[in-house]
Formats: sequence, C-alpha cells, structure tokens
Amino acid sequence: MTDRRVTAVCAIALAIAFNVPFTILGTTYDYPDILRRPAGEALDLFAAGGASLILTWHAFALTALAFAPMAIALSLTRERVATRPMLAVGAAILGALAGFAQAIGLWRWVFVVPGLARAHADAAATADAKLAAERAFDVLNQYGGVAIGEHLGQLLTAAFIVTLALLQRGEGNRKTAWTGFAAGAAITVGTGEGLAIALGRSGETFGLITIAGFAGLTVWLIATGVGLLRRQYPSA
Repeated sequence: MTDRRVTAVCAIALAIAFNVPFTILGTTYDYPDILRRPAGEALDLFAAGGASLILTWHAFALTALAFAPMAIALSLTRERVATRPMLAVGAAILGALAGFAQAIGLWRWVFVVPGLARAHADAAATADAKLAAERAFDVLNQYGGVAIGEHLGQLLTAAFIVTLALLQRGEGNRKTAWTGFAAGAAITVGTGEGLAIALGRSGETFGLITIAGFAGLTVWLIATGVGLLRRQYPSA
C-alpha cells in the first residue's frame, strides 16, 4: 500500500515537475520557438542566459531521466506482471528507454551548446569561427535534438503511454486509459516535425501538436496518480 502511494505521488510530482523548466525556458529562452530561428540568434541568446539557463536545461534533462524509474514503477507491479506480463514488461522497457533518449537529447544544452555559445559570442571571434559554431549547433540539434531526443524519445514515450493505457483499460480505468491514448497519438503525430524539417518544409503545426500531446501526458500522469491514491484499480 505504501509503495502504491509513493508511486502515485511520484507520478503526480513528475507531471508537474517537467512543466516547470519547460515554462521557464519558454519565458527566458523563447523555447521551443527558438529552435526555428537562425542558429546565430539562438547561440547569442543562450550565451546571454548565463549559468541560470544552463541549470534550467539541466533540471529539464533530469526530469526526463526521472521518467525512466517512474515508468518502471508504474508498469512492473505484482498484479500487472502476474496478469499481463508482456504488456507490463514492455511498458517498463519503453518508458525507461524514453526517459534515457529524451535526457540524452536535452543534455546537449548543458554539455555542448554552452561552449558553442561562448565561441559564437566571443568578441574576438572571426566570421569563420562564428559560422563554424553555427554549423556545429545546427548539426547537433538535428541529430542529438531532433533525431534522438525528439523523434526517438517521443516515439518511445508515446509507445509507453499507449502500452500502459492498455493495461489501465483492461483494469477498468477507461477514462484515464483514453486520456493516455489521446496523448500518445498526439505525441506520435508531433514527431512529424523533425521529418518535415528534414524535407525542407515547415514543422510548426507538428510542434503545436507535440505541445498538446505533452499537455495530455501531464493530465494522464496526474489522473494515473490520483487513480492510485483512490484505489480505483488493484494495480500500482
């Protein structure tokens, strides 16, 4: 019973926690819109943000990483492993991989981008040096950010949500399950942003769908935690 309540509180806390750095980044760094602006502009704005901006990105990455143990705790309960082991183990694996992939993508802002930003903002930097920093930033964003953190990480996140929602539906928690299905679908569609950009098209609409999907994830996690606290179904 205690384990169930701890898991419930952690799910609710994480749902709230990952929105805090996201909101701060939106107000201080114009994230995620900054990703659609020229690399030089993004780097200079990052350099101006200083240590507080780097620490905010670090906090954001840590909340993504915390998704991994939370997903495992939600999935691998005694009841779920006993009754639907394939779904339970699958959800745990998908959730853990999702947390790691998104954390790896986000940590580029902590361990790589600061150096590029300082090089670009250096008053002594030549035009070639600035251009090199911008090109490195673009490549880093496309691979570490779009490919790993966003595309792969979001697909894994959506797969975890849908798999756990299937468990919830089987346990009779249909409203929470359908919230999960909706969030998973929106996040999956949102991964089209990176592909659209790779094809030379605007991915802005997909970006908005992604934001809606993660808002749905927040609601779903809170509903999942509240359901556990109310003992709406036997699994934790």
